[in-house]
Parts: sequence; structure tokens; C-alpha cells
Amino acid sequence: MNYDNQRVPIRRALLSVSDKTQIEYLAKGLQRSGVEILSTGGTAKVLKAAGIKVTDISDYTEFPEMMDGRIKTLHPRVHGGLLGRLNNAETDDDQSVMDEHGIKPIDLLVVNLYPFEATIKKPDVTLQEVIENIDIGGPAMIRAGAKNHQRVTVVVDPEDYERLLEENKTYKGISFDSRFEMAGKAFAHTARYDGIIANYLTARRGTPEELDFPQYLSQQFIHRSELRYGENPHQKAAFYIEPNPPEGSIGASYQVQGIALSYNNINDADAALSCLKEVGPEPACVIVKHANPCGVAVESDIELAYLKAYAGDPTSAFGGVLAFNRTVTEKTAELILSKQFAEVLIAPEITDEALKIFATKKRMRIICCSSLPDRVKPWQSFKRVSGGVLVQDADTGMVDVETAKVVTKRQPTEAELNDMAFAWKVAKWVKSNAIVYAKDGQTIGIGAGQMSRVVSARIAAMKADDAGLKVAGSVMASDAFFPFRDGIDTAAQAGITAIIQPGGSKKDPETIAAANEHNIAMVFTEMRHFNH
Repeated sequence: MNYDNQRVPIRRALLSVSDKTQIEYLAKGLQRSGVEILSTGGTAKVLKAAGIKVTDISDYTEFPEMMDGRIKTLHPRVHGGLLGRLNNAETDDDQSVMDEHGIKPIDLLVVNLYPFEATIKKPDVTLQEVIENIDIGGPAMIRAGAKNHQRVTVVVDPEDYERLLEENKTYKGISFDSRFEMAGKAFAHTARYDGIIANYLTARRGTPEELDFPQYLSQQFIHRSELRYGENPHQKAAFYIEPNPPEGSIGASYQVQGIALSYNNINDADAALSCLKEVGPEPACVIVKHANPCGVAVESDIELAYLKAYAGDPTSAFGGVLAFNRTVTEKTAELILSKQFAEVLIAPEITDEALKIFATKKRMRIICCSSLPDRVKPWQSFKRVSGGVLVQDADTGMVDVETAKVVTKRQPTEAELNDMAFAWKVAKWVKSNAIVYAKDGQTIGIGAGQMSRVVSARIAAMKADDAGLKVAGSVMASDAFFPFRDGIDTAAQAGITAIIQPGGSKKDPETIAAANEHNIAMVFTEMRHFNH
């Protein structure tokens, strides 16, 4: 029989869930449609308490649950009911075997698995507790039902309950397309589950303490959207997100206006958000072009922050990505459109009045990122290389400039310390070699991505000059140490009065001497921020 267009009615369902969200709602809907419900352990208790008629799986299999619940569904009457192929001339043997052994077909399987991921995140969790939260019967049933999706519907996500009930009620059965889609989702569910287990266990490798990196790395991301193209029109691209993207991330953000986001839009918006979270919590604006901040400022209100960020490099700001850590209002929107064209704007919230103003620029993408966390939580970054992937801890480090080591005769003033703290946070998100000139919470000039640090310093000075900003009296931040004194001499010629840099070069004595010659205050952070 051709299954492609066949709807399969649900007559018998097996419900066995760890996450019991909406399970009573689902079971009541199935009961109203006359579906026989089988269930296990805790799920059965919940359903019976809600007045739902349920057959315990042990009564159905005529075999008791045992070993503290480890053995419940690993039984031919369960797996035969899921794997048996019916109404197919080529598989008459399945039907006869089922009839012989009293195996009834199971048309719907609703399963989600033991909370392994939540368990390993508990403080002071024991290895034994972790092992007991490895589900065996659940994945086996999911894989069996999903394999036999020509007849069986498998649901692993409570978000699909309403859709399932509606389709079954309206059409008296579930379509092949729905069964096929849910089968794919089911295999993805077990793949992610097994991947988390493998990551955890191979990160131990027989040691009592968990290691930083597993021997076998499994990751899963969810397809969010197709993109028009990649970095260039001849490259195909798509956007994938984590299953539970963290608050204030691009993955958790949502577009409220404008044409579809491109690959470069998303990459630039992520760079802008990363820098924005670093320079807050004061009202701040970050403008990014080609993944580099070109103007950054903090101020007493968001409009002033925007004006100062824009003034830092008006030329590069054109067609850039704007990020704000405050609500964008009608006033802000009018100010932005009076100054420039922007590809993307991202903020925690955009008022309806502001959206009406932005609507006049139909190509402009508007994104809400909801609340921004005060601090970036530790995570890992991945970079694909040919034949492999590089994995590292994300750069969440930061140095308190107040306690940084002053290495020159002249001590920095309080104003210089504040400016150095700001410049150092910005430099972290500028591509290496990175040089940032800053004063009064505003970037004055930024030199990014050069092979020579001295050239980056010259570019920063050139940018300031082009923007009509005075470098004299500004501070300079460098993402890594100066290998020679020429970087200090270049800064002095531009009028820099204080420098913040990691230090650690063999030529540090020479750079310190140069700073003393020019009466420049200099501090060493002993932490670098390469960003390639």
C-alpha cells in the first residue's frame, strides 16, 4: 500500500513522559476521541488522579515493572505494537505474529526522556545520580515508533500536543506528512539526548572530576531560517540556534520589522550585542560595520549615547548595525533617521511609535533582544576549520582597571582610568590587531584588523581626524602588548595621555621608558583580548 497520502487514525496511545507539561490536556483530548490510553509509572498516576481512564503498561504486558523502574516498556508487546507493519500485503507475517502473541498496535507514542541535562547541572550531583538519569526504555520506544512512522505517530515535544489533537479531531487521523515530520523531530530528540550523555561521560574519561573538553563532541542546533545567501551571493546559508538560547543572545532575539536578515546582518548584530553587553550597564550605543565596532559611547541617556557613537565615525556608520541597551522610543527613532541609514537596529524593546517611524524605511531590520544580562555567562565558542573544529572558552574575562598595574612614573588620573576602562572593554570586541582611542565615554578612533599594531594606531588617529575629533587628551587601549616602542611613540605624536595594554613583551622596559619620556601614564592588565 502507498502510505504517502494515508491518514492513520489513533485508536491506542502510549503516554510515558518525564516532563508532564500539558499531559493531562493531551490525555483528556485523546479520551474524548475514544482513544485507549496505556501509560507507565508516574505518568499513569498523574492521569488517574485527573480522572482519566488508563491501562498500566504492566497490566498490558502482563509483566511487572521492576528494578526500580529500569524495566517497564522493554517488552515485545510494547515494541511489537510500535514496530508491527499492518495492512501491507508484503508484511502479512507481522500481523500474524501480533495476533499469535496478543500484541495490539500502538498508533501514538508520546514520550520525553529522563531529565539528564537538568541533572548534570545540579550542584554536587553524584555520578550515580547522573547514571540513573540515563533513559533506556524511552529512546528505544521513540526510535521504534519513529522508524515505523508509516503507521505510528511519535510526539516528543509538549508544544505539538495541541496540533496533534486538532488534526486527529478534524481529519480523524494523522497525515503521513505530520508523521514523517514528527519522526524526524523524534530522532533529533534522541540524538541530542545521546549527545549530551556522550559529552558528559567522555569529559570524565575515567577521572573523578569532569574535564574541560569531551573526547567526543556532539552539538545540536535547530534550523531557524534560510538566508538569502552567505557572506557573498554565490554562497548558500542558513541560521541555526541552540535548543535553549541564552537570554539577550542573537539566537533568542526576534525580528519585528523589515526585510529578512542576511548572514552578514546576523554576524554584525551578534558583534554589536557582544560589545554592548560589555560596555553597559549605563545607557550605551554600539555601531558595528563588518563585525567591527566603528562607534561606541556611554552617556546619561540613550539619545546622547547614539549621537556620540555616531560622531565617532559617521562615514563607517552608514549602512551599519546599531545596538542599544535601552528602549528605543519615537525620539530615538527620529534622531537616527535624521542622521543615517542603518541596515539593522537591535534593542531590548522598541516602542510602537518608534516602529511606525522606522516603517518608512522598509529595508531596515528591527530586532528585539528582550532583557540583556548584566554579565555574559560562560560558554564555549566554535570555529570550523577544514577537517575539524576549534573549541575554546568564550572570552568572558575582564580586568578591573582600578587594580591594574601602573608601570610608569606618572599615575593616571581618575578621568583617565575611567576612559581606559571603557576603551579596554571596546578593544575586546575589535578585530586584532586592535587599537582604540577614547575620551569621556566615547570612541575617538578605532584601528582594526591590521597586521601591524602601529598601523592600527595610525588608522585610529586617521579615523579621529576624519570625524573631526581631537585625539589630544584621549587614552589608548591595545588588545595585546606592544613588541616595540614605536607604538608608544605613535600614540604620543597623536596626543594620547594614557595607555592600557596587557604587557608581557620582552621589550616592555623599552615601551615603559618611551611612555615615561612622553609623560604618558600606562597600565598593564596582564590579560590580552585577541579577537580573530
